[in-house]
Amino acid sequence: MALRSVKTPTLITPVAGVSSSIINKPQSIRFSLKPTAALAVHNRQPSFYGPKLKPTKFRCSASALSPQLKDTLEKLVNSEKVVLFMKGTRDFPMCGFSNTVVQILKNLNVPFEDVNILENEMLRQGLKEYSNWPTFPQLYIGGEFFGGCDITLEAFKSGELQEEVEKAMCS
Repeated sequence: MALRSVKTPTLITPVAGVSSSIINKPQSIRFSLKPTAALAVHNRQPSFYGPKLKPTKFRCSASALSPQLKDTLEKLVNSEKVVLFMKGTRDFPMCGFSNTVVQILKNLNVPFEDVNILENEMLRQGLKEYSNWPTFPQLYIGGEFFGGCDITLEAFKSGELQEEVEKAMCS
């Protein structure tokens, strides 16, 4: 005899240890077999299943920004007056936000260096720490972090971006 699951309409085959008198009372079914490891999900194992598992602790002890990477980033940021760390390249942006900043810089006829952060995971993670900015693209003007897409777009609309770029080009 088979019984229906309370949660889904699939059939469940009776398990050893389940008496036929309680088949009609799904809320009182008890299994005599111990659960498998697959049933102990998320380390929330009830005490009647055996000893409780200790929760796993994750440590982020290693910084992605090593001294060597920091030096490399400082050289990159200062290599040109305007540097854009982006997903993809200026000719083939792989993100709408990166494309927006590229189009703004092209509209202003600004010469800029583009760095594809998708090519190097360590660069991408290290740059997040270096700039203290979690997202990309990241625009640097005159060796200083300027902002991401939203900040660059607002500065473009207000004319502040053009002023900052002109100031950097003249220095």
